[in-house]
Amino acid sequence: MTEHNNVQTLNQFIIERQSDHPGAKGELSRLLHHVGVAAKIVNRAVNKAGLVDILGDHGDQNVQGEDQQKLDVFADTHFIDALRASGECAAVASEENEDIIIFEDEMCKNGKYVFCMDPLDGSSNIDVNVSIGTIFSIFERVTPRGQVANMEDFLQEGTKQVAAGYVIYGSSTMLVYTTGNGVNGFTLDPSIGEFCLSHPNIKTPKSGTIYSINEGNYINFPQGVKKYIKYCQEKDARSKRPFTSRYIGSLVADFHRNLLKGGIFIYPQTNKNPDGKLRLTYECNPVAFIAEQAGGMATNGDMRILEIKPDSIHQRVPFYTGSTKMVQKTEEFLHFFNNI
Repeated sequence: MTEHNNVQTLNQFIIERQSDHPGAKGELSRLLHHVGVAAKIVNRAVNKAGLVDILGDHGDQNVQGEDQQKLDVFADTHFIDALRASGECAAVASEENEDIIIFEDEMCKNGKYVFCMDPLDGSSNIDVNVSIGTIFSIFERVTPRGQVANMEDFLQEGTKQVAAGYVIYGSSTMLVYTTGNGVNGFTLDPSIGEFCLSHPNIKTPKSGTIYSINEGNYINFPQGVKKYIKYCQEKDARSKRPFTSRYIGSLVADFHRNLLKGGIFIYPQTNKNPDGKLRLTYECNPVAFIAEQAGGMATNGDMRILEIKPDSIHQRVPFYTGSTKMVQKTEEFLHFFNNI
């Protein structure tokens, strides 16, 4: 990394970018600042996971019926606390909670935004030291400020997001976000405790040579997905095939790699999960917003993810995202075999 006096911190960048939003009064900047603070707290816990008692199962299940990890609960709690402290957030929807969490103090009731999150994506990988992450999405509320927020504020199309991002806790910790004016990545410099701009104006390649899918579920995939996988495995020098299969099992980690290098991430519907498994509001929408802002695509195999109006905060959808040409090719296979 460059010398400290030459780097641009996340907070400096956010403040300088306020002018991208005419009429902004600093509310989104303050909210994003608190997201960065929570990310640093969770990062510290992730890095100490083998030394303190936060590894392993919490002993409960979340609303999805998935076993909660201790660090899931830790991340959920600290992000909620940071959002409440910001005073700019009226309510939160989290993977870890069946219902929305409404902040009823006067300052938060006047908050302009609601926040959707998967506080710790890929948490089953914690115990084996594999990259995990946080995914978040921010909407302007539709209910009047000064009143208690409600579900209507969350059930908005992804096109209405004002910001979205993710934090990846890996060999280095990065925060990647967009407010609709491109995508920028910040790497946490532990020597100064700040996120510093390391990946300005990220653009994903139009095509790539990586496909990411859990091939263990192959037998349950739609015919179009099976045919696309076989296409990826065929030898063809002109299209640089066969492609490389890379699958970590953490949406943030798989998407981040493909965003930078070029590739496609696929989580289709299966016989077991006919609606797909990933959640629209706090996984697919924010990732789709970032993908599009970086020049990529995100669909459910039939339509643009960001145009789907959710009917619940935990709604699941099939998910295809990454380099534009690869997503388009996958859609061709899906449409041809009428399995969308």
